[in-house]
Amino acid sequence: MRRSASVQTLLIYGLSGPIIALNVWLLSVLFSYFQHPITILSIAAILAFLLNYPVKLFERVRITRSQSVIIVLIITLTLLIILGVTLVPIVIEQTIQLLNKIPDWLASSQANLEKLQIIARQRRINIDLSLVTNQVNANIQNLVQQIASGAVGFAGTLLSGLFNVVLVFVLAFYMLLYGGRVWSGLVNLLPSSIGIPLTKSLQLNFQNFFLSQLLLGLFMVITLTPIFLFLRIPFALLFAIVIGISQLIPFIGASLGIGLVTLLVLLQNWWLAFPAAVAAMIMQQIKDNLLAPKLMGDFIGLNPIWIFVAILMGFEIAGLLGTLVAVPIAGTIKGTFDAIKNSKHNNFVSNFTVEYDSPPDTDH
Repeated sequence: MRRSASVQTLLIYGLSGPIIALNVWLLSVLFSYFQHPITILSIAAILAFLLNYPVKLFERVRITRSQSVIIVLIITLTLLIILGVTLVPIVIEQTIQLLNKIPDWLASSQANLEKLQIIARQRRINIDLSLVTNQVNANIQNLVQQIASGAVGFAGTLLSGLFNVVLVFVLAFYMLLYGGRVWSGLVNLLPSSIGIPLTKSLQLNFQNFFLSQLLLGLFMVITLTPIFLFLRIPFALLFAIVIGISQLIPFIGASLGIGLVTLLVLLQNWWLAFPAAVAAMIMQQIKDNLLAPKLMGDFIGLNPIWIFVAILMGFEIAGLLGTLVAVPIAGTIKGTFDAIKNSKHNNFVSNFTVEYDSPPDTDH
C-alpha cells in the first residue's frame, strides 16, 4: 500500500509540470485566435469593476442601480473627453518631439562617451566603450523605429480605436447592470464550497488591485510632473506619465519605467539624469512605504516568486494585458484555494488584507 501510494504521488507530481505547460500553451493559442474579443471583454470587465465603487455610492443615496450606472458612465465619459481635449494633445506633441530629438541625443551621447574614453586613456585606464556605445545606439534606434511605426499604425487605425472605446463602454454598461446575474448563473454551476469563495476572492483582488494601482500611478504622475518641471527636465509631463503607467505592472513596472526615463534623460544630459532618477526613486519609496500598504494591504498569501512567475506567464500568454491581470488572477486562485482548504467562506485568505462586501444586487 505504501509503495502504491508513493508511486501515485510521484505520478501526480511528475505529470503536473507537463499538464501545466500544456495548459499555458493552449491558453496562448486560444488568446492568439481570439485576441481582440478577449481584450475588449477584459478591459470592459476591469472598467466595470472600477466603476462599481461610484455606482454603489449613488445607490446609497437611494438612486436605482440603472440610474446610478448611467450617471457614473456619463461622468466618466465627460472626464475622458476633457482629458482627450486638454492632456492627450500635449502628450502626443511631446512624444513626436521626443522621437525627433532622440537621434540628436544619440549623437551628443556618443561624443560624450568618446570624451570619457579619451580622459580614461590619458589616465592610463584601458577601456573600450566603442562596442558598448554602438550596441546601445543600435538598440535605441531600433526601438525608436518600432515606436514610430507603431504610432503611424495607431494613427491609421484611429477610427477602429474609437469604435473599440465605444464598445468597451457599452459592454461595461451591461456588465454593471446584468453582470451580477450572469456571474451568479455561472457560479451556481459550481459547488457552494467553491463558488462562494471564488466570487469573494475575485471581487476582492480585481477591484482593490486595479483601483489601488491606478491611484498609485496617478500619485506618481501628479508628484513627478512639477518636480521634473522644477529640475528643467525635457518632456516632464510625458516622462511622468510613462513612470505612472508603468506602476500598473506590479513589482517590476516601476523599475522599468524609471530606468527607461533615466536612460532617455541620460542621452540628452548626463547631469540631469542623476537628479531625475533620485527624485523618481524617492517618490517611489514614499509610494511603496506609505501609500501602497494603506491602499493595497500586504501580500500575505502569495510568495513574491510566484508573483514574478505569474507576470512572466501572463506576458507569455497575453502580452501586456496578461501582465496586468496576472497578479489578481493568481491572487484569486490562491485566495479561493485557501478558503476551500480552511472551509471558511466569510473570512478567507487572500492577497489583500482589505475586505470587500458581497456583489451588489442588480435587480433594482
